[in-house]
Amino acid sequence: MIKFLEWAGVITAILYSLFVALNIGLEFLGFFLLLISALLIGIWALKLKYKGILFLQFFYASAAVIGMFRWFGQS
Repeated sequence: MIKFLEWAGVITAILYSLFVALNIGLEFLGFFLLLISALLIGIWALKLKYKGILFLQFFYASAAVIGMFRWFGQS
């Protein structure tokens, strides 16, 4: 389960960054993937007591929610 959380979080973060950087209309999905990534890596960090990484995930999750609201408002 620990490896799944880690690697699923990494893969969703990679997809997020590609979707946003490519600017092909998948920005909302990208921000949603960022939120999923932050949750997965946040749970992973919590289980392993990586407080710095857990703290960082709160900011990534916040950025994801802000991004989704901003992109949803534009469409």
